[in-house]
Amino acid sequence: MIATNFLPLNHGQVAETVSALVIAEGTASHGYCASRSLAQGPDASRNIADALHYLCVLYGRQPDMIDLASLRHPATQAGHFLAEAADAFAAERLYLAQLAVAAGPQPSTPGQADSQGAVLGHNHALAMLARSDRHGTAFGAAAALLVDWHEVRALLDLAAHRLGVDVPACLLPVPAETLAIAALLAETPAVERAIAFGAQQFLFQQRGMWSLLEAREIARRNS
Repeated sequence: MIATNFLPLNHGQVAETVSALVIAEGTASHGYCASRSLAQGPDASRNIADALHYLCVLYGRQPDMIDLASLRHPATQAGHFLAEAADAFAAERLYLAQLAVAAGPQPSTPGQADSQGAVLGHNHALAMLARSDRHGTAFGAAAALLVDWHEVRALLDLAAHRLGVDVPACLLPVPAETLAIAALLAETPAVERAIAFGAQQFLFQQRGMWSLLEAREIARRNS
Protein backbone atom coordinates (compact mmCIF):
# COMPACT_ATOMS: atom_id res chain seq x y z
CA MET A 1 0.00 0.00 0.00
CA ILE A 2 1.21 3.52 -0.84
CA ALA A 3 0.54 6.57 1.31
CA THR A 4 -1.22 9.42 -0.44
CA ASN A 5 -1.60 12.14 2.22
CA PHE A 6 1.66 13.76 1.23
CA LEU A 7 3.02 16.94 2.82
CA PRO A 8 3.59 19.72 0.25
CA LEU A 9 7.19 20.07 -0.89
CA ASN A 10 8.79 23.50 -1.10
CA HIS A 11 11.60 23.23 -3.63
CA GLY A 12 15.03 23.75 -2.10
CA GLN A 13 13.78 22.72 1.34
CA VAL A 14 13.90 18.94 1.15
CA ALA A 15 15.75 18.68 4.48
CA GLU A 16 12.97 20.60 6.20
CA THR A 17 10.37 18.46 4.44
CA VAL A 18 11.93 15.17 5.53
CA SER A 19 12.33 16.48 9.08
CA ALA A 20 8.68 17.58 9.15
CA LEU A 21 7.56 14.19 7.85
CA VAL A 22 9.46 12.34 10.58
CA ILE A 23 8.02 14.62 13.24
CA ALA A 24 4.47 14.25 11.92
CA GLU A 25 4.48 10.56 10.96
CA GLY A 26 7.44 8.94 12.70
CA THR A 27 7.82 6.73 15.74
CA ALA A 28 7.66 9.51 18.32
CA SER A 29 4.26 10.69 17.08
CA HIS A 30 2.59 7.28 17.30
CA GLY A 31 0.28 6.93 20.28
CA TYR A 32 1.39 3.40 21.10
CA CYS A 33 5.03 4.45 21.42
CA ALA A 34 4.05 7.33 23.70
CA SER A 35 1.79 5.17 25.87
CA ARG A 36 2.71 3.27 29.02
CA SER A 37 2.32 -0.07 27.24
CA LEU A 38 6.04 -0.35 26.47
CA ALA A 39 7.29 1.27 29.66
CA GLN A 40 5.49 -0.12 32.66
CA GLY A 41 2.68 -2.31 33.89
CA PRO A 42 2.22 -6.07 34.05
CA ASP A 43 2.08 -6.46 30.25
CA ALA A 44 5.09 -4.30 29.38
CA SER A 45 7.49 -7.24 29.13
CA ARG A 46 5.27 -9.04 26.61
CA ASN A 47 4.72 -5.84 24.64
CA ILE A 48 8.45 -5.14 24.51
CA ALA A 49 9.18 -8.69 23.35
CA ASP A 50 6.55 -8.33 20.63
CA ALA A 51 8.02 -5.03 19.42
CA LEU A 52 11.57 -6.35 19.42
CA HIS A 53 10.53 -9.40 17.41
CA TYR A 54 8.94 -7.33 14.65
CA LEU A 55 11.78 -4.80 14.63
CA CYS A 56 14.09 -7.75 14.03
CA VAL A 57 11.94 -8.89 11.11
CA LEU A 58 12.13 -5.45 9.49
CA TYR A 59 15.65 -4.33 10.39
CA GLY A 60 17.58 -7.25 11.82
CA ARG A 61 18.78 -8.78 8.58
CA GLN A 62 21.53 -7.96 6.13
CA PRO A 63 21.47 -6.42 3.61
CA ASP A 64 19.21 -3.90 5.30
CA MET A 65 17.57 -0.81 3.82
CA ILE A 66 20.67 1.33 4.24
CA ASP A 67 22.93 -1.28 2.62
CA LEU A 68 20.58 -1.51 -0.35
CA ALA A 69 20.17 2.25 -0.70
CA SER A 70 23.94 2.77 -0.70
CA LEU A 71 24.17 0.63 -3.84
CA ARG A 72 21.94 3.15 -5.64
CA HIS A 73 24.56 5.89 -5.19
CA PRO A 74 27.95 4.36 -6.07
CA ALA A 75 31.03 6.60 -5.90
CA THR A 76 29.07 9.62 -4.69
CA GLN A 77 29.03 11.60 -1.45
CA ALA A 78 25.56 10.22 -0.70
CA GLY A 79 26.81 6.68 -1.33
CA HIS A 80 29.82 7.11 0.95
CA PHE A 81 27.57 8.57 3.63
CA LEU A 82 25.16 5.63 3.40
CA ALA A 83 28.01 3.10 3.45
CA GLU A 84 29.32 4.59 6.69
CA ALA A 85 25.80 4.75 8.11
CA ALA A 86 25.30 1.08 7.16
CA ASP A 87 28.37 0.14 9.20
CA ALA A 88 26.94 2.02 12.18
CA PHE A 89 23.53 0.42 11.69
CA ALA A 90 25.17 -3.02 11.84
CA ALA A 91 25.90 -2.27 15.49
CA GLU A 92 22.25 -1.36 15.98
CA ARG A 93 21.24 -4.72 14.50
CA LEU A 94 23.49 -6.51 16.97
CA TYR A 95 22.01 -4.51 19.85
CA LEU A 96 18.50 -5.29 18.63
CA ALA A 97 19.33 -9.01 18.43
CA GLN A 98 20.75 -9.00 21.96
CA LEU A 99 17.58 -7.37 23.27
CA ALA A 100 15.35 -9.82 21.42
CA VAL A 101 17.19 -12.77 22.96
CA ALA A 102 16.97 -11.23 26.43
CA ALA A 103 13.24 -10.50 25.98
CA GLY A 104 12.39 -14.10 25.10
CA PRO A 105 9.90 -15.46 22.57
CA GLN A 106 7.19 -13.44 20.91
CA PRO A 107 4.03 -13.52 23.02
CA SER A 108 1.09 -15.62 21.89
CA THR A 109 -1.46 -13.31 20.28
CA PRO A 110 -4.84 -13.91 18.61
CA GLY A 111 -4.63 -13.52 14.84
CA GLN A 112 -0.96 -14.44 14.69
CA ALA A 113 -1.09 -15.60 11.06
CA ASP A 114 -2.64 -12.33 9.91
CA SER A 115 -0.07 -10.34 11.87
CA GLN A 116 2.77 -12.30 10.35
CA GLY A 117 1.43 -11.66 6.87
CA ALA A 118 1.13 -7.94 7.62
CA VAL A 119 4.68 -7.53 8.92
CA LEU A 120 6.08 -9.46 5.98
CA GLY A 121 4.17 -7.07 3.74
CA HIS A 122 5.85 -4.14 5.49
CA ASN A 123 9.20 -5.85 5.05
CA HIS A 124 8.62 -6.32 1.32
CA ALA A 125 7.54 -2.70 0.87
CA LEU A 126 10.67 -1.43 2.64
CA ALA A 127 12.92 -3.59 0.47
CA MET A 128 11.21 -2.29 -2.67
CA LEU A 129 11.78 1.30 -1.55
CA ALA A 130 15.45 0.65 -0.88
CA ARG A 131 15.83 -0.89 -4.36
CA SER A 132 13.88 1.83 -6.19
CA ASP A 133 15.32 2.95 -9.54
CA ARG A 134 13.82 6.42 -9.14
CA HIS A 135 16.81 8.59 -8.28
CA GLY A 136 16.51 9.83 -4.71
CA THR A 137 13.73 7.52 -3.52
CA ALA A 138 16.00 4.92 -1.89
CA PHE A 139 18.04 7.66 -0.24
CA GLY A 140 14.89 9.34 1.08
CA ALA A 141 13.68 6.08 2.61
CA ALA A 142 17.08 5.36 4.18
CA ALA A 143 17.37 8.94 5.43
CA ALA A 144 13.97 8.73 7.12
CA LEU A 145 15.02 5.46 8.76
CA LEU A 146 18.23 7.03 10.05
CA VAL A 147 16.43 10.06 11.45
CA ASP A 148 13.53 8.08 12.92
CA TRP A 149 15.81 5.41 14.39
CA HIS A 150 16.95 7.84 17.07
CA GLU A 151 13.39 7.63 18.45
CA VAL A 152 13.36 3.85 18.04
CA ARG A 153 16.70 3.79 19.86
CA ALA A 154 15.11 5.52 22.85
CA LEU A 155 12.62 2.64 23.06
CA LEU A 156 15.42 0.08 22.68
CA ASP A 157 17.34 1.72 25.52
CA LEU A 158 14.20 1.62 27.66
CA ALA A 159 13.93 -2.10 26.93
CA ALA A 160 17.62 -2.59 27.71
CA HIS A 161 17.25 -1.02 31.16
CA ARG A 162 14.24 -3.23 31.83
CA LEU A 163 16.02 -6.37 30.61
CA GLY A 164 19.39 -5.70 32.21
CA VAL A 165 21.25 -5.34 28.90
CA ASP A 166 24.14 -2.90 28.57
CA VAL A 167 23.34 0.12 26.40
CA PRO A 168 26.01 0.68 23.72
CA ALA A 169 26.86 4.07 22.26
CA CYS A 170 24.82 4.98 19.20
CA LEU A 171 27.18 5.52 16.27
CA LEU A 172 24.55 6.58 13.74
CA PRO A 173 24.83 10.02 12.17
CA VAL A 174 22.83 12.69 13.96
CA PRO A 175 19.70 13.80 12.08
CA ALA A 176 21.29 17.08 10.98
CA GLU A 177 24.04 15.19 9.13
CA THR A 178 21.55 12.98 7.33
CA LEU A 179 19.37 15.92 6.34
CA ALA A 180 22.41 17.86 5.10
CA ILE A 181 23.31 15.02 2.71
CA ALA A 182 19.70 14.91 1.52
CA ALA A 183 19.91 18.62 0.70
CA LEU A 184 23.15 18.07 -1.26
CA LEU A 185 21.66 15.20 -3.23
CA ALA A 186 18.52 17.16 -4.15
CA GLU A 187 20.01 18.97 -7.14
CA THR A 188 16.74 19.12 -9.10
CA PRO A 189 13.05 19.39 -8.18
CA ALA A 190 12.56 15.82 -9.45
CA VAL A 191 15.18 14.45 -7.05
CA GLU A 192 13.71 16.53 -4.21
CA ARG A 193 10.32 14.99 -4.85
CA ALA A 194 11.82 11.50 -4.99
CA ILE A 195 13.66 11.96 -1.69
CA ALA A 196 10.54 13.26 0.01
CA PHE A 197 8.47 10.45 -1.53
CA GLY A 198 10.89 7.80 -0.26
CA ALA A 199 10.84 9.30 3.22
CA GLN A 200 7.06 9.46 3.28
CA GLN A 201 6.64 5.88 2.10
CA PHE A 202 9.12 4.60 4.66
CA LEU A 203 7.26 6.38 7.45
CA PHE A 204 3.96 4.99 6.21
CA GLN A 205 5.34 1.47 6.65
CA GLN A 206 6.97 2.29 9.98
CA ARG A 207 3.73 3.71 11.32
CA GLY A 208 1.91 0.65 10.06
CA MET A 209 4.23 -1.56 12.10
CA TRP A 210 3.54 0.39 15.29
CA SER A 211 -0.21 0.28 14.60
CA LEU A 212 0.05 -3.48 14.12
CA LEU A 213 1.85 -3.83 17.45
CA GLU A 214 -0.80 -1.69 19.13
CA ALA A 215 -3.56 -3.87 17.69
CA ARG A 216 -1.76 -6.98 18.91
CA GLU A 217 -1.47 -5.53 22.41
CA ILE A 218 -5.22 -4.83 22.44
CA ALA A 219 -5.94 -8.35 21.18
CA ARG A 220 -3.88 -9.90 23.99
CA ARG A 221 -5.49 -7.69 26.59
CA ASN A 222 -8.98 -8.61 25.42
CA SER A 223 -8.40 -12.33 24.93
